[in-house]
Amino acid sequence: MLCRIHCIRTIQTVLQHYNCLALLPDYVEPSLSPSFSAPVVARGCTDVFCCILFILAILGYFAVGILAWSQGDPRKVIYPTDSRGQFCGQAGTPLEKKPLLFYFNILKCASPLTLLEFQCPTTQLCVESCPTKHMTLLKAYLNKGEQEYYKQFCKEGILRDGLCPSMLMSSKPFTRRCLPALSTMKGGVVVVGNETIFDNGEGEKVNATDFLDASKKSNVVVEARQVAMRIFEDYTVSWYWILIGLVIAMVVSLIFIVLLRYLAGIMIWVMIVMVILVIGYGIFHCAMEYRSLKGEPGSDVTIRDLGLQTDFSVYLQIRQTWLAFMIILSIVEVVVILLLIFLRKRVLIAIALIKEASRAVGHVMSSLFYPLLTFALLALVIAYWAITAVFLSTSNEQVYKVFNTTECNYSRDTCNPETFNTTNITARCPDAECLFAFYGGETYYHKYLILFQFYNVFLFFWCANFVTALGQVTLAGAFASYYWAFKKPDDIPANPICSSLGRALRYHTGSLAFGSLILSLVQVIRVLLEYLDQKLKGTDVIISCFCLKCCFWCLEKFIKFLNRNAYIMVAIYGKSFCTSARDAFFLLMRNIIRVAVLDKVTDFLLFLGKLLIVGIVGICSFFFFSGRIKAVEQTAPSLNYYWVPILTVVVGSYLIAHGFFSVYAMCVDTLFLCFCEDLERNDGSPERPYFMSPELHEILSKTKMAEEEDNKDADTKW
Repeated sequence: MLCRIHCIRTIQTVLQHYNCLALLPDYVEPSLSPSFSAPVVARGCTDVFCCILFILAILGYFAVGILAWSQGDPRKVIYPTDSRGQFCGQAGTPLEKKPLLFYFNILKCASPLTLLEFQCPTTQLCVESCPTKHMTLLKAYLNKGEQEYYKQFCKEGILRDGLCPSMLMSSKPFTRRCLPALSTMKGGVVVVGNETIFDNGEGEKVNATDFLDASKKSNVVVEARQVAMRIFEDYTVSWYWILIGLVIAMVVSLIFIVLLRYLAGIMIWVMIVMVILVIGYGIFHCAMEYRSLKGEPGSDVTIRDLGLQTDFSVYLQIRQTWLAFMIILSIVEVVVILLLIFLRKRVLIAIALIKEASRAVGHVMSSLFYPLLTFALLALVIAYWAITAVFLSTSNEQVYKVFNTTECNYSRDTCNPETFNTTNITARCPDAECLFAFYGGETYYHKYLILFQFYNVFLFFWCANFVTALGQVTLAGAFASYYWAFKKPDDIPANPICSSLGRALRYHTGSLAFGSLILSLVQVIRVLLEYLDQKLKGTDVIISCFCLKCCFWCLEKFIKFLNRNAYIMVAIYGKSFCTSARDAFFLLMRNIIRVAVLDKVTDFLLFLGKLLIVGIVGICSFFFFSGRIKAVEQTAPSLNYYWVPILTVVVGSYLIAHGFFSVYAMCVDTLFLCFCEDLERNDGSPERPYFMSPELHEILSKTKMAEEEDNKDADTKW
């Protein structure tokens, strides 16, 4: 914030020193008469070409979704697949009662091929239960009492070499797969069912340690699924508590907004003090946790040594985690305090502007509920994108390849399991098998599947930005109706939100699509740069990628700022996007100091309000879900990861608070641009009176004084 303000002042000083402000085009408006009224009623459709392009893109998006839904199969994400590509445990199939996947030779899963193709090069079979004892095929032949038990792990239920595994071992189901029941005895010795050495059925001895790496690699793809399933379980037992937490966040936000309407000055100062206290408590709590773990076994292990763990609670048991939290919160606390000290004069002016915004919100109360529509539309866009992405990623066909243990020219060639036994491959490679390898395809649909995924991502950004832009234009039009009403509140039109939404959809869909398209292109480029950054790690190109990422990050922030102000001008005058963006940019340049004094400081104060609400709800949810409150310890649900509902409540609380405070932020930005326009149109005389209220005129006077002080300081330096 300080850096941004300093840069703005420097630009202003340089322009004044070299008399460059005269080069900026003067604002010329045909109608400067006192009878001017805004938002302009007589308007026409803008950026029609972009409107047509957006509609065609949406139709194409629906076509991609229908194609994906007809080709995809989400069961591939849920159920394990045997060597024939059949789903284990799928209802309505012959394997419905066989939900577990059994590997004939788990040791082959240690091959690097497992990591490349996500499928072990060994026969896999769907079974009802995992084996519970160690046995070889030879022993099963000799012991008739064990043959029936062994047959359930053979293909087609026939006890014969080639159709059965050479060895069974004690296993346990893990993510629907039968993996060796590994355990560690004292001294770090790995055992399976209290045994360390096994006969593999082929006259060779196998150490139990050899199964460890095979088990890990066979499960490398499902580790994330395990975490996802545990998280899903946590949501199933805590969803109603999460909803209660979100409702509390909504109530707190609404109470805060209502109090802000009548006690803006007091609430802002209370908010500032509370934010400092909440962050301070976070620092104190982290310090106490860091101190309590001193001397505890394993607490001095570093996060780097610990590596990636599926049980995230492990990270909270080491001191380095709490030290990192404490350092981060301390930095945030210092930054907030320094900003408040250096911006204390601007804070007083910004509080006065928030009071004026509170009056505007009070006269347009329906604006507080508009974020619910934006949230619903965004939820619809996100749901459509996620479902389409899942169906696209699961729309591949089964690909089979030749697997064998000896040298063979046909190794890893594609094959057809139905005709494999009739080919000459089995004659030349007796131990070769045609097994399911992965999902892929050779059709045109599968060849261009990556393009469909890219189109899905791009349209997601475009639609999400369009929904956000629609909300900004709607709110801007409503608050502009308040500002340009000469007699407030008598001249404010009825239902300003509905009128503004109707104007935006009827006349300016193309302009909204245009601005959203520009922003979406930059965001997609940033996604591609992130992808390249991951692929090019460890090379010299990484520095160039980092520089490009920084440049496009700055460009995205600038476009968001310019779009926001352009949408306000679109809502007021009904002009095209480019014209509105140009007018907004030069209007801001002519009032660049006021932008720093009013607009950005106000945004900072509103951001502190979001932090306060998130902090209060987050701390309460932490004590509840972690069982720290003895009175409700029995009421709190039993969870795998107690941070899952906490994080959900925190993120949801921020989105709810952001929805309410975004109304205030949009109101402040709209009022700011409107009174800049008012100043250039009118002079306060009876012939051309100001539309601004006396309170807003007082704020402007304070801003002028601050601007003059800054200019004097800048001239002294130059």
